[in-house]
Amino acid sequence: MNAKPQAKNLGTPDESLSFPKGSATTVRVGDLVVGRLEQQPGWRWSEQVKPIARTESCQFHHIGVGISGTAMIRMDDGTELLIEAGDVFDIPPGHDQWVVGDEPVVSIIWGGWRGWGKQPVGERILTTMLMTDIVGSTDHASRIGDAAWDQLLDRHNAVVREVLERYRGTEIDTTGDGFLAMFDGAARAVQAAVDIRGAVRGAGLEMRVGIHTGEVEVVPGNIRGLAVHETARIMALGTAGEILISSTTRELSTDSGFRLEDRGEYHLKGVPSMRRVFALVD
Repeated sequence: MNAKPQAKNLGTPDESLSFPKGSATTVRVGDLVVGRLEQQPGWRWSEQVKPIARTESCQFHHIGVGISGTAMIRMDDGTELLIEAGDVFDIPPGHDQWVVGDEPVVSIIWGGWRGWGKQPVGERILTTMLMTDIVGSTDHASRIGDAAWDQLLDRHNAVVREVLERYRGTEIDTTGDGFLAMFDGAARAVQAAVDIRGAVRGAGLEMRVGIHTGEVEVVPGNIRGLAVHETARIMALGTAGEILISSTTRELSTDSGFRLEDRGEYHLKGVPSMRRVFALVD
């Protein structure tokens, strides 16, 4: 069945949110969640939203575009960024934000919007996590120079996001040269890893991937729990081009036709019991 085109208007949103000196509206189109955020003069995240989020700084990874007004971003490390009308922005977690001047700030945000401005819900779900890492990124960047590396990294990010969309993966976070995503199916996560590896190889890069299925706590803008750390530890065992998966993910994807090689049991740091790890065979 062919997908049908869809359109929704932020003027008639699926959800509206009001808070001191600001408001937000949200529409959902398939798996895409897009918001319009309006902040009045005097608005500041650490004053208006921090009491709701109950974190020291905003922990959402925002991607969007400024429509009007001027906003200042200050990262936890002190780095500052001014966002004006027409600016497309990518703001990592760990920041404060406030309105500069007397004009309201209006932004359209499509990344890091789901759950923003709401109290943490702490819902626990079973999910399959995929974590990637470019192998030798520092050496590669040194060889080709900063400008060329930035362009290559942009291409890497674009192809990874294309694959995640194809397999209904949800991007949780980026680490500069890697991704954390979650999937509602184990086999879909493994196939996405294969496609991501092939796509980044086409860009001249090699990566390692770790996949694990477990229960996590969903909080606004992120997931947390022991299973997230297990995924990271499994990925760290890999070398260039390897896709490593946990025994749990293997059991859930048994009928999917993947060839796997038993790599034995490992004591993963911070994990109380031994974990068996498998490598995907090309």
